[in-house]
Amino acid sequence: MIQRTTHLIDNRAGWRLALHRWIDPAAHRPDRPPVVMVPGYAMNSFILGYHPKARGIAPFLAAQGFEVWATDLRGQGHSESTGGSRRYRLEDVGLVDLACALDAIAERNAGGHSQADLIGCSLGATYMLMHAAWWPEPRARRLVNLGGPMRWTDTHPLVKALAAAPPLWGALPVRNLRPLARTLLPAAAKIPGLLHMYLHPAICDLSEPGQLTQTVDDPSPTVNVQIARWVAQGDLKHGQRNLTRDVARLTHPLLTVVANADGVVPEDTVCSAHNAMVRSPDRKVIHVGSASEPMAHADLFISDPAPAQVFAPIADWLARP
Repeated sequence: MIQRTTHLIDNRAGWRLALHRWIDPAAHRPDRPPVVMVPGYAMNSFILGYHPKARGIAPFLAAQGFEVWATDLRGQGHSESTGGSRRYRLEDVGLVDLACALDAIAERNAGGHSQADLIGCSLGATYMLMHAAWWPEPRARRLVNLGGPMRWTDTHPLVKALAAAPPLWGALPVRNLRPLARTLLPAAAKIPGLLHMYLHPAICDLSEPGQLTQTVDDPSPTVNVQIARWVAQGDLKHGQRNLTRDVARLTHPLLTVVANADGVVPEDTVCSAHNAMVRSPDRKVIHVGSASEPMAHADLFISDPAPAQVFAPIADWLARP
């Protein structure tokens, strides 16, 4: 039986971060490093433990013998403010919070491993790459990019239009998005093509919007502006650092998972880290979805084909010695 526990840790910056752990004591392989999943933009770890018809990706991996952790970093899910501002930046999450989370997991994992295999989900992949490239002593062993951006080489026209005016992103309403999403999702799913840049109702069970939208969080206005500038410039920069340039120096094994109809993070953008990491001798790209059954961004986590097309190949790649 899969066990789930939650640990709260102090990031020493005004937040208590929630770390959720899934483990099947009967199946667990202590020789394997822990797997740490990092959720992305305006989302939290709920969707990593949930699937409308099957196991979510975290319990799926736990059933395969992995010790799986999922992070709720500042502003996400079950994290708690102890005086921290909601006007945080990308680097606050990707460097400070993720480093604190990985240090805590290194102290708590059942196998006593000092490093972890990281799965970055959407913007969580950017946080993962920031940690691997910019943290002085990163705890990343292997990297899995699940639909996340590094360099914006291709952008959906709607995203590009918004990015043309970064101040507008900072002015977008960012409070109480979850109840709004719960109200709008059923109606939007009935309008042909409306949701297709994000998900495909034909392959997703949307009958319980209250469950699905538990993963929706309010984003930071400051991060909104940063993302708009990042999309417009292509490269993500932090001071004198350029993420594309610094990721190019990494030698970590990297698995990249691309949804063939992802309108949020298109294929060329998802593959930007794969294309940059020429020093890595172990890189692989998995394309999911087909012309007859396309998959988009959220389909990677909640669609009917996700367990077979996404979860299982990730488990196989991580299970290698």
